[in-house]
Amino acid sequence: MKFGYFDDQRKEYVITTPKTPYPWINYLGSEAFFGLISNTGGGYCFYRDARLRRITRYRYNNIPLDNGGRYFYVHDEGDFWTPGWMPVKKDLSFYECRHGLGYTRITGERGGVRVTQLSFVPLGTNAEVHQVKVKNNADHIKNIKLFSFIEFCLWNAYDDMTNFQRNLSTGEVEVQGSVIYHKTEYRERRNHYAFYSVNADIAGFDTDRESFLGMYNGLESPQAVAAGQATNSVASGWAPVASHQLDISLEPGEEKSFIFVLGYVENPEEEKWEAPGIINKTRAEAMIAKFAEDARVEAALRDLAAYWDGLLSKYAVETGEEKLNRMVNIWNPYQCMVTFNMSRSASYFESGIGRGMGFRDSNQDLLGFVHQIPERARERIIDIASTQFEDGSAYHQYQPLTKKGNHEIGSGFNDDPLWLILGTVAYIKETGDFGILDEQVPFDNNPDNTATLFEHLKRSFYHVVNNLGPHGLPLIGRADWNDCLNLNCFSKEPGESFQTTQNIEGRVAESVFIAGLFVYVGPDFVELCRRRGLHEEAAAAEAHIEKMRQATLEHGYDGDWFLRAYDHFGQKVGSKENKEGQIFIEPQGMCVMAGIGVEEGLAVKALDSVKERLETDHGIVLQNPAYSEYYLNLGEISSYPPGYKENAGIFCHNNPWVMIAETVVGRGDRAFELYRKIAPAYREEISDVHRMEPYVYSQMIAGKDAVRHGEAKNSWLTGTAAWNYVAITQAILGIKPDFDGLKIEPCIPSDWESYTVTRQFRGDMYRIKVTNPNRVSKGVASVTVDGQRIEGQVIPVFGDGKVHEVEVVLG
Repeated sequence: MKFGYFDDQRKEYVITTPKTPYPWINYLGSEAFFGLISNTGGGYCFYRDARLRRITRYRYNNIPLDNGGRYFYVHDEGDFWTPGWMPVKKDLSFYECRHGLGYTRITGERGGVRVTQLSFVPLGTNAEVHQVKVKNNADHIKNIKLFSFIEFCLWNAYDDMTNFQRNLSTGEVEVQGSVIYHKTEYRERRNHYAFYSVNADIAGFDTDRESFLGMYNGLESPQAVAAGQATNSVASGWAPVASHQLDISLEPGEEKSFIFVLGYVENPEEEKWEAPGIINKTRAEAMIAKFAEDARVEAALRDLAAYWDGLLSKYAVETGEEKLNRMVNIWNPYQCMVTFNMSRSASYFESGIGRGMGFRDSNQDLLGFVHQIPERARERIIDIASTQFEDGSAYHQYQPLTKKGNHEIGSGFNDDPLWLILGTVAYIKETGDFGILDEQVPFDNNPDNTATLFEHLKRSFYHVVNNLGPHGLPLIGRADWNDCLNLNCFSKEPGESFQTTQNIEGRVAESVFIAGLFVYVGPDFVELCRRRGLHEEAAAAEAHIEKMRQATLEHGYDGDWFLRAYDHFGQKVGSKENKEGQIFIEPQGMCVMAGIGVEEGLAVKALDSVKERLETDHGIVLQNPAYSEYYLNLGEISSYPPGYKENAGIFCHNNPWVMIAETVVGRGDRAFELYRKIAPAYREEISDVHRMEPYVYSQMIAGKDAVRHGEAKNSWLTGTAAWNYVAITQAILGIKPDFDGLKIEPCIPSDWESYTVTRQFRGDMYRIKVTNPNRVSKGVASVTVDGQRIEGQVIPVFGDGKVHEVEVVLG
């Protein structure tokens, strides 16, 4: 069952009913100011950090779930309603939500009045703009009252929802003309305030929540709206809100437009006040004036569209598969950019208060956006590396506002360092900027203790070498990629963190996955050494990689598939010897991606075991059989009910590793078959089962052991976005950035006749036509560039800024 449709021409997903199976959201903002907005107008916004600079309040675990946001109430001669349906939930004669790239347009009509709410964050602006158009479709004059509504958060979202004894006494506002200013704590330690404005004279306002709603009412029936008259309340303590009342008279067919700006301002200390106790509004007034007219709003929207067109033009594909085209050309790269901005911090599944930017997460996210904004990828790499320690380990997370490591989580996740090599190399291959390796980067954000980025990568590499277990495999630490496989953290206390409760220093628990990752990223580190003239260093690193490969083959293979790990007691995990959890997806994908066991035929056996043991109609589950009881020596993975999350759920993040692995062994039909199973556009027809947005990936789909097999959770912020983008664009379509050019190595379904990729690379544009006359999956017969046949499969960098025509023949 579908709840809308793709409008590829406008790069929008059009939702045709407000009653989606779950709130379907979009993200606003691409620089410093961000918002989440649902298809009914719910959500919240913040400046840079969803915890420390939250602008509007949002309640998780709410009833109804999606309650609170940027609402516009229409009072039409006693009848009141909202164009996004929520929160009033009055029937609408027309409803539509168009989620576009960085904007959302919600339209609702009732009683002959049509209201359209356009919401976006203009480029270079720390504010949301909401353009609200009200049209009279009736055959008589309409006199209506329009009420805006947002609820301010008291900045620190965690403190806001816990420290009531203080916060219910601190709320402060100012009202000047049609602008409501939120200045809680401004007179003490803060230099920032928020505001909500409208470009019209107002008939009233409210800034006190209780006055607007009534003590015993919810957002579905505010007493000011029901009465058709604001109370002009000025918040003093309690809960500050912002609501404007506009009285509007419309002739039949007439439409009026109003522009609301919800913004954030920081003032220098010496410019905080314009008079004693009166905040300096100069910067706010300038921002409001910038969007005072419809023409300026529409120009800003065109600029935003041009920005996204520019980003998406870096890679585009033309195939006979409509769903594939829309995923590669629009929605997958769009989601990759959102994960760049958010990491895992703020979604309808992440509260924005518990997690910052992930070390591992952000390095993987780089893979999906580095070609779109390489200069910001460079900055992100330096930020990530700055949270590393001298021994090569790293903070697992850091806060986006301070860019400093999160002490609550700490370090000890032993896969983290290797991802820095992967992310940095992806940047260098995309840009050719080897100079980044000479940047001085601090350890633990200490400016007095720095080393080159190359030295950071070296310490990442040797952090593995220096932390090997009894079988010569890497020690796992608190966890590896699978945060829930906690082989050194034995937790018996309810509510404590599985990862940070303790870390047994037995130096026994080993990870076969990290071994595969080491062999996968290691050769790129070797190449960096060679290109710096460090040939002895390169040879030493190669020896370590080969030793790891042999250790994996000798101690990490279980007959038909790769083991997952050895636990604290030296017992196998992910083995036929286990009663449950006999085979895991992660090492099968990563070890084969690394080429381990390919020559020996073990890789194909492992992938065949994945098909036999782990694959379902909705994707590949993480392990099998699911854990039916809690295993103290395995940790959080066994705490989930069977079929959910890491306990045999379909963890979409690692499905593309198997897709890529299938291309390594040349099975393009299998790779694309697996791609289609979890790609959102291919699941749109079963949205009633899938439940999450049909335009972006989710982290997890319930596995075959779950009660609700096929149901997704945790949409938007997931490494799934980047890895699926890599799987389809680089492994299947086969256009791969390399140190010296674009490497052409497709592995496609054998029945594909041809496709064309347009790829911007280092200032040049390459139009690559791939034909498959012999109906093969893999193998390049010839490559011709601008009419000249070239040797090998790497298209050179011309550096002339021109369009180059490339013809590739498979065979």
